Amino acid sequence: MTIKHEVPSYLTQHGIGPWGDYLEQIDRVTPYLGNLARWVETMKRPKRMLIVDVPIERDDGTIAHFEGYRVQHNTSRGPGKGGVRFHQDVTLSEVMALSAWMTVKNAAVNVPYGGAKGGIRVDPKTLSQGELQRMTRRYTSEIGIIIGPNKDIPAPDVNTNEQIMAWMMDTYSMNQGSTASGVVTGKPISLGGSLGRREATGRGVFVVGCEAAVKRGLNIHGAKVAVQGFGNVGGIAARLFSEAGAKVVAVQDHISTVIRSSGLDVAALQAHVNATGSVAGFSGGEEISDRAQFWAVDCDILVPAALEQQITVENAASIRAKIILEGANGPTSPAADDILHENGVLVVPDVIANAGGVTVSYFEWVQDFSSFFWTEDEINLRLTRIMREAFTAVWQLAEEKKVSLRTAAFIVACTRVLQAREMRGLYP
Repeated sequence: MTIKHEVPSYLTQHGIGPWGDYLEQIDRVTPYLGNLARWVETMKRPKRMLIVDVPIERDDGTIAHFEGYRVQHNTSRGPGKGGVRFHQDVTLSEVMALSAWMTVKNAAVNVPYGGAKGGIRVDPKTLSQGELQRMTRRYTSEIGIIIGPNKDIPAPDVNTNEQIMAWMMDTYSMNQGSTASGVVTGKPISLGGSLGRREATGRGVFVVGCEAAVKRGLNIHGAKVAVQGFGNVGGIAARLFSEAGAKVVAVQDHISTVIRSSGLDVAALQAHVNATGSVAGFSGGEEISDRAQFWAVDCDILVPAALEQQITVENAASIRAKIILEGANGPTSPAADDILHENGVLVVPDVIANAGGVTVSYFEWVQDFSSFFWTEDEINLRLTRIMREAFTAVWQLAEEKKVSLRTAAFIVACTRVLQAREMRGLYP
């Protein structure tokens, strides 16, 4: 049965978009929630949404305005947690969906956070470093009324990094009158950041990928891997798979696609990207002009690690991978999910596959509160244990209920969130 959702008035400008995909995922899990289903509307309604104007003075003296967002989807299990992205295509629907997926992700790996997300609709490549800093600081001041170490903790996401987090932490601290290192995660090590945080999301993708490969009887050594997105997630995952003996046969970024059936030299490709900003022009592989061909590449493992809504009904049937590891948030539409399931493709959902980043963000937050910092080996061991335990729990439930890994992950997460909601009750 198809459930029609009323589109909220604040989404009519851009359409329901990724939020619609999330709502359909909640509808699919609702029959498995038992008595907790009476609370399921909690999952469909963000707790708090803030839209802010972000005016800055450009270097040439003109005034520019950008639209910013911070959405807190749910805080039943703890403070909101989620990244901030700077991208020209950011919309309220996207940020709502991303904040909701953070709620599910944090609960699925049992990290004591709720879900939140933020963004500014801007192409950061059009800003100078000074303009970028002024925009970041103004945005932080505008959303400062709802963020805080015990309220909502931002982190890096698309086109944001350690420097952006340092500016956000400093701005919030100046407005509070004291240093609040725990207000963001993903900070520089010198400002209370955690060892292992930068690689955590890609490492988590690799860890659950190895677990999924075992379940499918696939040997990582010699396995063929294709990666969409060669940034902090896809690039790290590609390197770790390559170091484990896999062959990275295709990489696609926002500009181009390179393939090599015998395997790309990932280290050389990374050096090329660092020097040029793209995989385009890499001499160690064949560059293909038709971006759609990427999805039909002969591979065992596919890692979509770019943006949401990449795998759709138009390309799902052409995918030849045995396993998909969702390094990005929401890369697969529900309709595409069905096609992949029918074709026997194992999809490890984003809320498990890319949860390594928020897991180490949690470690960073804990270390900031205690002012006691762990070694990188300790970080990686704790991360690996949590990721393996979360994957195993979801796999076992999927086997028991005869459902997909995504539905199983949502059952685990929604049960935890709604149990917390029920136990807390409604106030007043």
